[in-house]
Amino acid sequence: MLKQLATNVLYVNDIEQAKQWVKEVLDLEPYFDEPFYVGYNISGFELGLLPGERKQDNNSVSYWRVDNIDEAVALYKERGAELAEPVEDVGDGIRVAALADPFGNYIGMIENPHFKPEI
Repeated sequence: MLKQLATNVLYVNDIEQAKQWVKEVLDLEPYFDEPFYVGYNISGFELGLLPGERKQDNNSVSYWRVDNIDEAVALYKERGAELAEPVEDVGDGIRVAALADPFGNYIGMIENPHFKPEI
């Protein structure tokens, strides 16, 4: 049974450029940094960069919790991401959006005032 998001892996064609982009957007340094994989710890969840191309099309999007979706979307767009799915209220004050990073990966965001993560 699924408990919570653990790792979201992004395939990138230029790992050094991707590391710089993550640093600019998230102000993070990797905890694991090798040519074959770069890992970041984001509040106990892992964002991974994997060099190369996806071996198959993938229709899933991982959604990351944010406190203010408008601010988060604006920051990502300022850093070169493109809006793939505009901010939408999906009911009961829950808002979602998705952006495509400069490497073609979708990054979903969700602002959910009702969700309280178990820690």
